[in-house]
Amino acid sequence: MSRRIYSAVMLAGVSITLGVVGGYWFAQQHQPAVPRAPIEPVSSTPEQRPVLYWYDPMSPQQRFDKPGKSPFMDMQLVPRYAEEDSADAAGDRATISIDPSLTQNLGLRLAKVTRGAVASSQEVVGVLTFNERDIAVVQARTAGFVEHVYARAPGDLLKANAPLADLLVPEWAAAQEEFLALKRNGDTDLLVAARHRLRLLGIPAALIAQVERSGKAQPILTISSPIDGVLQELNVRAGMSVAAGDTLARVNGMDSVWLAVAVPEAQAGTLAIGQTVEARLPAFPGEVLSGKVGAILPEANADSRTLRVRVELPNPDGRLRPGLTAQVRLNRPGEQDLLWLPSEAVIRTGRRALVMLAEAGGRYRPVDVQLGRESDGKTVVLQGLEEGQQVVASGQFLLDSEASLKGLVSIAAPMPAAASPVLHEAEGQIVEIKHEGVTIAHGPFKTLGMPGMTMTFQLAAPMLAEGFKAGDKVRVAVSQTDAGLQVERLEKLGEQP
Repeated sequence: MSRRIYSAVMLAGVSITLGVVGGYWFAQQHQPAVPRAPIEPVSSTPEQRPVLYWYDPMSPQQRFDKPGKSPFMDMQLVPRYAEEDSADAAGDRATISIDPSLTQNLGLRLAKVTRGAVASSQEVVGVLTFNERDIAVVQARTAGFVEHVYARAPGDLLKANAPLADLLVPEWAAAQEEFLALKRNGDTDLLVAARHRLRLLGIPAALIAQVERSGKAQPILTISSPIDGVLQELNVRAGMSVAAGDTLARVNGMDSVWLAVAVPEAQAGTLAIGQTVEARLPAFPGEVLSGKVGAILPEANADSRTLRVRVELPNPDGRLRPGLTAQVRLNRPGEQDLLWLPSEAVIRTGRRALVMLAEAGGRYRPVDVQLGRESDGKTVVLQGLEEGQQVVASGQFLLDSEASLKGLVSIAAPMPAAASPVLHEAEGQIVEIKHEGVTIAHGPFKTLGMPGMTMTFQLAAPMLAEGFKAGDKVRVAVSQTDAGLQVERLEKLGEQP
């Protein structure tokens, strides 16, 4: 029985297999002929493309003769192939070329370098303070005792002649009684002398007149605020004694206030006494207060690196309160003949400033510029550009990144003389001398932390290579620049510098 079952299973399996194979053959015979792509053999070795040199994308001017890790950054060196160099040689290697049809897709926007007037204005912040010139100090004219203090406290707004405290002055009582006795006796000469004595004791003229009218001694002196303003200090309490010359109160007037403005030291060079000022306070939206620079304080703030400017603002209704903040605009008449470009077009690297100059045929070139002051979105150009040239105002960072990856060098504008550069020395042997630089197989630059290798250096001056040839053993001194390491001194080993 089991043999039959086994034979049946085998026969069914063979039938299924023959059916599948036959169906596949039948389908292939009835399908239209489709050309097949030839199968190319797979190379067992990677493509060998001729490499000219290796470089660090973050410092593309330095060239290395073998791969490895960059001595400048924690990254691998990138190869530069021969066909890339040939492609660049067909055009201008100092520019980037972009198809004009892609300009809009990349978001590039151009702006023209313009010559004309540039208004000098600065947007800074300020805070209102008390006018320190409008202060009244109340002092005791003589020794006495505080009999009564009125309900006053620092910060209160006072009117002129508002009472502050009552003082009992015993010395005044005896002098006033003597004055009244002389008045009753009718001795005119002695009465004049007694009245003069009262004034010397510090009794106010109004109080002397009151004593003379009433015929009664007035040993109580009421001290009051001499001006309208804010009570800043009140140094009296009931029952305390005071000496002549003690400061009892201090009142600050409010007829005008000071606007203290903090100007960054980088913008302080354009400040001038009498410069017009516009102030906008959040407390009074839509309202512009006008004033003039009254003083430029002689000392800068060491913490914020700002210079303080003082502006006096009238305050007839007393609504300007010290402590309120303001957005301040410092205006100054603009110069008429200045070269400027939009501030957004400038790429600042910290050590220099550059722009992407637009040229014909969709080509862009990085250019170093020397800049002047900035105001209202405009930046003055001192060197590096000419009137009518166009620069990239939007999307320039994409071009700058591409220029860095390609190793393009910007055209440097003449800059003011700087301090002597720091030099780093190493020994090596000259491999090749060309117009654009010298190739040296050098040892380690210990002060740079750079290992020995073969590199091409730019020359600070072409005459540095005069008298040298390939194979000479030299000591080289280099400096770090924005374009890479640059040879500052070259001397043959064994010779004196």
